[in-house]
Amino acid sequence: MPLCKKARSSSAPGRLETQHVTSILSELDGLRQKSKNARGLRCQGAKVDHLSAPGRLHVSEDNREQQPEWLVRELLKQNRQRHSVNLGDNLHVMMQQRRIINSTQSLKIDEKISLESLQKLRDSFEEFETAGLKCIDEKKFGRIVKKCLCLPNMSNAQIQALFKKIDYSGQGQISWAEFCTHMLQEYKEREEIERCHKQVAFILPATTNASGHGVPIVNIRSSHDGTVVTLREDGFVCLWSRQLKPQRTKHLFKERPANRKSKWASDFTVMTECNKLMIGTGDREIQLYELSTLDPYCQINALDTVPLTLNYSYLGPDRCCILYGDTEGCVAVILISSVGGTLRLWNKLPKIDNIPNITMDNAVLSPNVTFMRWKVHHDWVTQVKYVHSLQAVISSSNEECSSVVIGCLLPLTDAEQQLIEIREECYEGKSKKIQLSWSPQVRSSCDQRIFSVYKGVRTFDFCQKHSLLVTGGMDKLIRLWNPHFSGKPTGILKGHCAPILFLCVSSEDSQIFSVSADNTVKIWHMEDQCCLFTAEPRASRIHGEISACRYSAAMKSLYVSADSMAALSLKLSPRLHSRLTVSHNEAVTCCGFSEEFRQVVSCTEGSVVKVWDFDSGRQVFEFGVSKDLAPITCVTFDPEGRRLITGGADGCLNIWNSNSGLCIKTLKRDGECHEVCDCIFLKVHRKSFVMSVGRSRRIDIYSDVLEDLHHVQRPLPSWQDDLKNGHKEAILCVAQCPPSLLATGSYDGEIIVWNVVSGRIQCRFGSRLSSEHQGDGVAGMEIMTKFEQITCDYLLFCVSLTDPDTSVPSIVFVKNLQEFSSTPALLSSGSKGCLNLWSVLNGGKFVSSFRASKFQQKITKLAKADKAALLYAADIIGYIYVYRTEKFPSDQKSLKAENFWRAHTSTVTGLQIVDNDQVVLTSSADCTVRLWSARGKFIGTFGQHERWSVNIPSSWMHPGVPFEVLIDPLSLPDHKMLNVKTRRGEAINPDKDSG
Repeated sequence: MPLCKKARSSSAPGRLETQHVTSILSELDGLRQKSKNARGLRCQGAKVDHLSAPGRLHVSEDNREQQPEWLVRELLKQNRQRHSVNLGDNLHVMMQQRRIINSTQSLKIDEKISLESLQKLRDSFEEFETAGLKCIDEKKFGRIVKKCLCLPNMSNAQIQALFKKIDYSGQGQISWAEFCTHMLQEYKEREEIERCHKQVAFILPATTNASGHGVPIVNIRSSHDGTVVTLREDGFVCLWSRQLKPQRTKHLFKERPANRKSKWASDFTVMTECNKLMIGTGDREIQLYELSTLDPYCQINALDTVPLTLNYSYLGPDRCCILYGDTEGCVAVILISSVGGTLRLWNKLPKIDNIPNITMDNAVLSPNVTFMRWKVHHDWVTQVKYVHSLQAVISSSNEECSSVVIGCLLPLTDAEQQLIEIREECYEGKSKKIQLSWSPQVRSSCDQRIFSVYKGVRTFDFCQKHSLLVTGGMDKLIRLWNPHFSGKPTGILKGHCAPILFLCVSSEDSQIFSVSADNTVKIWHMEDQCCLFTAEPRASRIHGEISACRYSAAMKSLYVSADSMAALSLKLSPRLHSRLTVSHNEAVTCCGFSEEFRQVVSCTEGSVVKVWDFDSGRQVFEFGVSKDLAPITCVTFDPEGRRLITGGADGCLNIWNSNSGLCIKTLKRDGECHEVCDCIFLKVHRKSFVMSVGRSRRIDIYSDVLEDLHHVQRPLPSWQDDLKNGHKEAILCVAQCPPSLLATGSYDGEIIVWNVVSGRIQCRFGSRLSSEHQGDGVAGMEIMTKFEQITCDYLLFCVSLTDPDTSVPSIVFVKNLQEFSSTPALLSSGSKGCLNLWSVLNGGKFVSSFRASKFQQKITKLAKADKAALLYAADIIGYIYVYRTEKFPSDQKSLKAENFWRAHTSTVTGLQIVDNDQVVLTSSADCTVRLWSARGKFIGTFGQHERWSVNIPSSWMHPGVPFEVLIDPLSLPDHKMLNVKTRRGEAINPDKDSG
């Protein structure tokens, strides 16, 4: 794709964003020059102009206005340099610029590969194969990429990034087959993203209300406030609420004597601007009723034929158009100016059957009324509609030769005759000619366009946004037409197995709703011309013969009248406050960070994985893990950061290429699979393993062998100590202390430390109670391997009775403590927001416990910073606490936190420290993934509109905080006037009684 052209952006985020910005700095040349001129500075002597880097490419004007303000400020700030600089200063400046460019530009080599360049790449790979090299290394790959893509100035970093994506196993070589697999997965992934963002569905089954009494509903309309209005054939009007409950009902037709036939309604419509209800009857009448009171207002009778279908359109200030189609294939046009005054005049006329009446012959004599009757079809008119954008009337019938006709309202071709009539009326005082013979006129061929459809058209709709006519009928096909060309349809949608009764276009969503005679409802995408969703009668529970349908854009619901009134509502994403930002549409269960690609991965309970750019916060792409939408419970990376391992509630582990979403391998047990709660990647004696724990109460170990070509891999035999003396409850977490220690924590509070080399238990601990519970008869205890098994079970049972929440959701090994010198210690989350410190050597023992949570809430995640002696703890209400490990107490019950802040409004499900950048990555059940500085400054929420740069504090959201955190009661300052028990107690434990 040429760099000088701006690619058309897709609606899907992530990889579909095509911002071909090759150098952010190049966009600021003009701004820099103006700034220099204003200061009177000139580039002199040996001064280095760092804004004129070699290999700089130009971008379009559209992209110049899209740079964030913080980036412009930083670049201008860097431009204020001394007249003389040394090499070290210049190198430092250039390194800062390189970081800014890498963190803000989105240039992908794989987006520049065309079919022609792909063929060149294939020929280059074949040349190496001919020379005996089936695989090539990174240097050779870089040379052929620059040559075949005609990008000699392409940076080596970008080529290296693409090479690492393809070489996910870290072999250092790739083949042509691996390159093609990557490209195929890349485009497949983009299609999947587009498909996911177009997903739409109804809430099934439909909401129903059986109040039809066996009389069919002739039509369904909606008023200006979204209220749904229905009319039965017997004249019974009903106004429905959103929950499909009748709000107001009335029988409009007066009962007639037994010797006279009852009046019946053929169709109705709502005159929104006039607040009137207009009804066509079998007695050749058009009746108007007050919409608010349903009282009769006036009627036009003595029509020549029965008005089968009605349409009302507002033409402008106090002007309207009324259309109706009849049994003779004619379309009648009634144009009314001064609508309010005309209707009020008719309202004062003598009444017939308790309603003011005027005949059609007298109505057309009014100077404010223009009447025209066109002979359009040779069969009954099935639908009629006026379209403003076309300034024309569209009508349909079941006749094949004139299925749809688009024609003018009034005669337009005989301009000379029209001028004569206007002159006679205005200047000579002659009265206007009135058509009283009711003989229909035929339009000139140039005043109409005729569309022929096999078996005719039962229903149609027009999309003004896309200028598209959509038709459906007896042949079960939906046709898309260009309204200006009646030759052939632009598209045909196939899928219905019965005649199509109803069509509606939602222009804002580019969707088509269709209903067929077998009660099947489908949703189609207008641009892609594909079916997005199908609601079968068995699922929707819509039964009986369909008599009327209507889609309400205001309610986002499709209303169907059959044996009962039914409403199919669209599944909508929850509406958030305008200042709220979410990363996912469902709760985030875990997150991870790849140092190799500087990407963040977040997973949800809806089995969705999103990959984010760590340096800017933009979404790279997303993919689904499980077809049955099993929640993802844990995530980790291999030591190289190239492969992603996820564990789920379905009991399976999946290994992915994190850059393409390609599932490389599936790890699972034989037989029944239980939920995986945690997983890690570990190395023992230069061998790699994937280890998982969960509700199976066992430790499953899988060999990481790249040469193994089996897609499904089984675990190695379990350790004997695990089978005989392992956990009795679900294992919730696992932690490793290289080279040989492994710790697991379970739901009943038991912690077991293992030797991964021998598979033997080194020591085990039982749960400890918080300080409030100590002295209640089961004081803080420790269970060693020397104790008998029966005593262990009994004591754990006693602990569970004293404090129900004895689970250990997180553990971490800590080193370099004052009390342990160089030996490791184990830190675990306890009850009531406490952290317990254990010694794991010499049989193991309990060391101390201290309160970590300000509100005595369970600590869900622990993480330590390797470069700084800091421990981070997160609780279930979203607080992050920071402690210095060298200050851990040996006998104290409390320890003051170095810092703490509110990161989320719900349980923190992921906590990771990125030491090289001194930032903290968090995820939560509140659907967000966020980035913080080591001191708790808010960098941003992944998914927000504003981009950031991790290395530039001015791009951070700080001093701002997340809006939902700001307004949450638990985020109030710690003050005695605010620490009211009823407020804070209800906020923390809303289900408990404050008393």
